Amino acid sequence: MNRRSFIKNTVLAGATISAMPYIKADSPAKKYKTALIGTGWWGMNILNEAMASGQCKVVGLCDVDQRYLEAASKKVEEYSGDTPKSYGDYRELLEKEKPEIVIVATPDHWHSLIFIEAIKHGAHVYVEKPVSHTLLEGVAMVKAARKAGRVAIAGTHRRVSPHNISAREFIRSGKLGKIGMVKAFVNYGGGPERPLKNVEPPKTLDWDMWCGPAPLRPFAGDPNNPWGGGPHPRGFRSYLDFANGQLADWGIHWIDQIQWILDLKQPKRIFSMGGRSIRGPAILTETEQTTDVPDHQIVTYEYEEGVNVYWEHRMFAGNNHCKGEEVGCYFFGTEGVFHLGWIGGWVFYPINRGEPVRMASQLHKPDEQNIKENWADFLSCIKSGEKPASDIEDIYNATATCLLAMISLKLGRSLEWNAEKLAFANDLEAASLLKRQYRGPWEYPSF
Repeated sequence: MNRRSFIKNTVLAGATISAMPYIKADSPAKKYKTALIGTGWWGMNILNEAMASGQCKVVGLCDVDQRYLEAASKKVEEYSGDTPKSYGDYRELLEKEKPEIVIVATPDHWHSLIFIEAIKHGAHVYVEKPVSHTLLEGVAMVKAARKAGRVAIAGTHRRVSPHNISAREFIRSGKLGKIGMVKAFVNYGGGPERPLKNVEPPKTLDWDMWCGPAPLRPFAGDPNNPWGGGPHPRGFRSYLDFANGQLADWGIHWIDQIQWILDLKQPKRIFSMGGRSIRGPAILTETEQTTDVPDHQIVTYEYEEGVNVYWEHRMFAGNNHCKGEEVGCYFFGTEGVFHLGWIGGWVFYPINRGEPVRMASQLHKPDEQNIKENWADFLSCIKSGEKPASDIEDIYNATATCLLAMISLKLGRSLEWNAEKLAFANDLEAASLLKRQYRGPWEYPSF
C-alpha cells in the first residue's frame, strides 16, 4: 500500500474509531517509547491519539506546572496502564528516558530548543504549530532533523483531514479554472481590553522555566481559569514575547493550506498593516499588563509563481453578517469561488450560478480536529522512511510566511525576501528580526 492510499484508508477508519474509548491495546507490534513535553490541553489531545494507536508506550511526561503534570500522569495510567516518570526539565527527561518519539506541545517560544535537543537524543518528533517563534529557529530545526535522519512532523493536521484532501484534489484538477487570488481569514468577536494585575505565580508553577529563553515577564491572570487572561496556561498566543498572535496561531493553518494546495513555499514580497484599535494600547508596567498582539491585521503576499494571497484577521465585530464560517480561505478562479472552511467542510460556487458543490468535514472530538490521521501518518513514516504529510520543512515554510508578515507589521513597511538566501533586499533592520536575543543561559540555535 502506498502512502497516499494509507492516508485515505486511515481517514475512513478514523470516522469509525473516533468514538472508541482509549484502552490499552494488546498488540504484538513494536511500541515506541514516547514522551510528552507540555502536558496541557492540546498536548494531551495529541498524547491521547498516541495511546489510542496501540503502538506507543508513554515513558515520560514533562511540564513546569505540577498541576498539569499530575493530571496528565493520572490520565495516562487510566487510559493505557503506563506509568510514566514525571519531570520539570525536558533535558533530564531526554537523558534518562531516551524516548524514541517526543511530542513538543509547549508554548511557541520553547519549540525550537526542545525539538533540536530531542532530535539530538535520537527521537522522532511531533511538534505543534507554528514550528518556531522566530524564523531562523525554524531553519535550525529543519537542518537538525535532516542531519539526524529523523522523522519530524508538525501539528498541521488539516493536511490529512478528509475534506481538505478532497479540496486539494478538486482545485488541482482544474475545476476551479485559473486562480486569480486567494484570501485567508480568521474573524472572531472581542472588545476593549482591561489590564490585569501582576501577581505572584502559583507555587505549582516554575515561572522562570516557563519563560525560558524569552523575557522574564511578570505573571498575571488567573491560573485556575484557562481563559482567565495572562500568558499561562492558554493565553500565551496573545503575547509577542511567547508567540505571534492570531496569524501564527490560527492563520498558519490556512496559509499552509494555500501553500500546500498551490505548491508554494515562501513569498517574495510581503506587506502587513494592523494594530489594536479596539483592544487599546498594549500595557506592561510593574503593576499591570495587557496582551500586545494586534487585534486586526491585513497582509498581502506575492509569490514568485505569480500568485497573490491576502490574509486578514479581526478580533472584534464577529462576522455573523457573513455567509460561511469565521475561519478559512477563498480561492477565486475563472470557473467560480471555492470556500475551504473548518467545521462546515468546503463549498464550490460555480461562476454560472449553478448549484453549489459541497463536501462535509469529518472531524474528531474533542476540539474538532484530525490529530488521529496525523499521528497515523507519523507512525507510518517512521516505519517506511517516507516524507510525512506535515513534514517539518513544509510547515517551516508556512511558519516563515507568517513570521515575515509580523516583521513587516513591526517595521511598518513592505519587505522583499529571498528564502534561499535567508535575506531581505537591502534591509538590515528587518534582517535583525529574523532571530532574537535569548535570556540567561539559553543559547539561540545555530545551523
